[in-house]
Amino acid sequence: MPPTWLFDLDNTLHNASPHIFPHINRSMTDYLMRHLQLDERSANRLRVNYWHRYGATLTGLMRHHGTRPEHFLHDTHQFPELHRMVVFNTAVRHVLRRLPGKKIVFSNGPRQYAEAVLDIMGVRTLFADVFAVEQMRYHPKPRLTGFQHLIRDHRLNPRRCILVEDSADNLRTAKRLGMKTVWISRSLRQPDFVDCQLPSVLGLARHGIRTLTSG
Repeated sequence: MPPTWLFDLDNTLHNASPHIFPHINRSMTDYLMRHLQLDERSANRLRVNYWHRYGATLTGLMRHHGTRPEHFLHDTHQFPELHRMVVFNTAVRHVLRRLPGKKIVFSNGPRQYAEAVLDIMGVRTLFADVFAVEQMRYHPKPRLTGFQHLIRDHRLNPRRCILVEDSADNLRTAKRLGMKTVWISRSLRQPDFVDCQLPSVLGLARHGIRTLTSG
């Protein structure tokens, strides 16, 4: 029985660091300034604090300020020239095609943004679904609840799932559920909850597939 591959989006399938993350960070800081009446320094500090504390700034805003998630996500994910901002390797498409089994994007970002990035990359049709933060009922990774929504909605057996991620915290939750884990990282240390560590998803084409899909 082939596995189900769960792929994070940002900094896993494409490189969000050069353009997209700085844009989102600025947009979130501006949102906090406007809606919480904060100066730029305080807003930026609060954004980072919530991100470190909860894994997503949105979680902190919902929990402590009653922020409506739909409004926040729409406001902070406006990309008039997204096609100029997405940095990716065209070989990713060939790697995805070679992987046996169903593939799902599992992203903390909003669905509309994730779909747009995948369309730009030319890989949307290779995925059975985009399971974004809305489908997680706004319980983003690494929270267990978001994973549980994915498992129930797609009727997945966690032990037949492989999560490919750049976030170690998200992989830790996946391992607790029995999933296999692939860490996209150049770190010199591999945590014990990581089954395979690669510098890029392109490495899946030549390393780890047989090991990860066996058993």
